[in-house]
Amino acid sequence: MEIEIVTLSRQGGRSYNEDVFGQWNDGQFVACMVADGAGGHGGGDVAAAIVRSSLLEGFAARPGLDAGLLRALMERANHAIVARQAEGGKLAAMRSTAVLAAIDLHAHRIAWVHSGDSRAYLFRGGALVTRTVDHSLVQQMVAGGMLDEEGARVHPQRNMLLSALGSEQEPPEITVSASMPLAVGDVLLLCSDGLWEPLGDEVLRETLQTSRDASHWVEQLDAQVKARAKPGHDNYTALALWAREDDDTTRPMP
Repeated sequence: MEIEIVTLSRQGGRSYNEDVFGQWNDGQFVACMVADGAGGHGGGDVAAAIVRSSLLEGFAARPGLDAGLLRALMERANHAIVARQAEGGKLAAMRSTAVLAAIDLHAHRIAWVHSGDSRAYLFRGGALVTRTVDHSLVQQMVAGGMLDEEGARVHPQRNMLLSALGSEQEPPEITVSASMPLAVGDVLLLCSDGLWEPLGDEVLRETLQTSRDASHWVEQLDAQVKARAKPGHDNYTALALWAREDDDTTRPMP
């Protein structure tokens, strides 16, 4: 199995971009991540960058899909943000959501870990297999039967998070998936809420089904956000990973 990775990050209707993405691989293991910072320019962007460095450096030191390992990586990133908050100023209140996907190309397995409302999606045969569940107020309302997923996307309190990295007194909620099979033809999407919120799961699925490759899909997602998002809309970031037949190479694309 080989993988093709295409990424996109835009500031949207904001004056700066607090989203980041990143990737690492050693030929067997691959780590991909997206983080969405909060706290204003000089705060949120710093928090997201701290998360990226912490997660990828930690994974590179000990790659694997073990649930305890993935949870420890997210806890490590949380502590790294808290340590920088001590500098005060804009950094004192910075936070970040994060999602990390880990892949074992030899075993054809994938697992992910997240905190907040940055999401991971896994598609197979053009259909959604599974995705992360947000740590947010509206997601609790969905779980309680008070809202459906479409209602949650437009709810006035949709941006109220129940958990994010950057807190020591109240440790962030961290959810780790079970290890899942990854098959040739599968597609993974990691994204910030600035992408999934204006589109919804159905648009993600529909655009994937009409895409010839990863680059085409990401281009379509970019166009759909520009067409559907409201003025002043959030930063948006996507990392799309396609699993291909193995020809002994791994081709991360810019």
